[in-house]
Amino acid sequence: MGTRAARGGRAACFVVAALAALAALSRAELYTALVEMEELLETEAVLLRTLESYISAQEEKLSLLKRRAAEYAREHEEASQDAQGYLSNPINAYLLVKRLTTDWKDVEAHITSDVGQSFVDNLTQYHQVLKFPTDEDLNGAAVALMRLQDTYKLDTSSVARGELNGVQYSTELTAGDCFELGRQSYNNGDFYHTVLWMNEALDRYHGESNKTTTKSDILEYLAFSTYMQGNVNVALELTDELLEMVPDHQRALGNRVYYLADIERLGKDRRKRGEDGEDDPPAAQQTPATPAQAPGQTEPPERELYEMLCRGEVMPPQSVLSRLRCRYVDRGVPFLKLARIKEEEAYLRPRIVIYHDVLYDSEIEVIKRLAQPRFRRATVQNYQTGQLEVAHYRISKSAWLKDEDHRVVTAVNRRVEDLSSLTVQTAEELQVVNYGIGGHYEPHFDFARKEEHNAFKSLGTGNRIATVLFYMSDVQQGGATVFPALRLALWPRKGTAAFWHNLHPSGEGDFLTRHAACPVLTGSKWVSNKWIHELGQEFRRPCGLTEDAD
Repeated sequence: MGTRAARGGRAACFVVAALAALAALSRAELYTALVEMEELLETEAVLLRTLESYISAQEEKLSLLKRRAAEYAREHEEASQDAQGYLSNPINAYLLVKRLTTDWKDVEAHITSDVGQSFVDNLTQYHQVLKFPTDEDLNGAAVALMRLQDTYKLDTSSVARGELNGVQYSTELTAGDCFELGRQSYNNGDFYHTVLWMNEALDRYHGESNKTTTKSDILEYLAFSTYMQGNVNVALELTDELLEMVPDHQRALGNRVYYLADIERLGKDRRKRGEDGEDDPPAAQQTPATPAQAPGQTEPPERELYEMLCRGEVMPPQSVLSRLRCRYVDRGVPFLKLARIKEEEAYLRPRIVIYHDVLYDSEIEVIKRLAQPRFRRATVQNYQTGQLEVAHYRISKSAWLKDEDHRVVTAVNRRVEDLSSLTVQTAEELQVVNYGIGGHYEPHFDFARKEEHNAFKSLGTGNRIATVLFYMSDVQQGGATVFPALRLALWPRKGTAAFWHNLHPSGEGDFLTRHAACPVLTGSKWVSNKWIHELGQEFRRPCGLTEDAD
């Protein structure tokens, strides 16, 4: 696409140069000699051929722009009918960001190659008054898709077809879309996903009638990333295929020499090991099967367990589940004696409960409306400095609401007191969070550990004794709150609230409350939470004499 734009630009430059040459000839009084006038016929022939090439390039450019406009219009019409539903699909969200970054830059390049400067001037003004995604947004959206792909074990081809866990959500990705995902992964040093998406781009390239990228570009990225994954022989094969297409490709020529040298070095190393009697051990000896490695005998690493919980593959043992109960409770609160609440036990030690129907739709809409203008990238606290900072392991936007912001906030805070039997006078403000494309928060503690001396120091209200987490939306797929050590997953349900104590009555942190927010696969996840602190709870939750006292 960029080549066609450049061709049009070169044609335009040639027209200008030829006209300048013709002007120079006329100043030389060519009319005085017929023979020289005959030469002008050749000049005119060149100009005509150039003009025809220029018109052809312009028509090709306009045809491409018409196709783009039709594609964008179809997607825009579909999105406009249900914006939230459309954007809750991470593939649609990624493609929207891509259309407004790399795709739109390509459109601008076509326009500016000739007569589109006034249009681009208008676009420059639009950039000043409207929101446009940045290259960082594009990279973030691509990384989010990689995260979803890994966490939920999504097949690359299925994602490219617009399928998430077997459900068709969106239109298929083009070879160019897949190439851009691979390129973003490459820029992040993620060669594993680069290979996956460049291979998918190559497959789709072969099936496209209207090519959306070039095979040479795909092969170049694919070859180098394959090499970086340790497969030098395949990298050489791909490079040779690239050089058959583009024999003078300088980077490919240089890489081929490097790959051949690497293969030769590896061969010498193998021969040397053979001479020294150091042959590679048989495969059976390389990965011995021991009883400790038998399935179910060992606890998976936290990361693996976290992702298994996100996929709904594990749950607490039956001995735990069989003891859980549901009940109506009033918690000794006079008002709740008239309107008892539904309490569901999710776990007993530590005690984690779900309260159903404790947040009304009308309240949710008010909270969302108040929060959106204040949204900022969610932060975490640096335990060494006590300062708040953004982190790659927490991807969401958040806002903080005070009592005085709205009577609904006051009512929700009062409800937190009723649910927890703790005072919120020393609690943090109500935090409202919306998770975007692949939004997540990796395993963490809500409380500060002993080594985190500066955490919450500025608040002067002690540690976070308890957490109340309100779910303000249903989530189509993903988005669970999981506790890896407990093998417990809480699935978002609009209007419910989860509650747990972060500290033992002794004030020691309960390390079993380490939890995470799974990536949102499809849908939009809204939550609000209240972190309750120690100060003021002395008579509401008296200290115990042992670390794990109930």
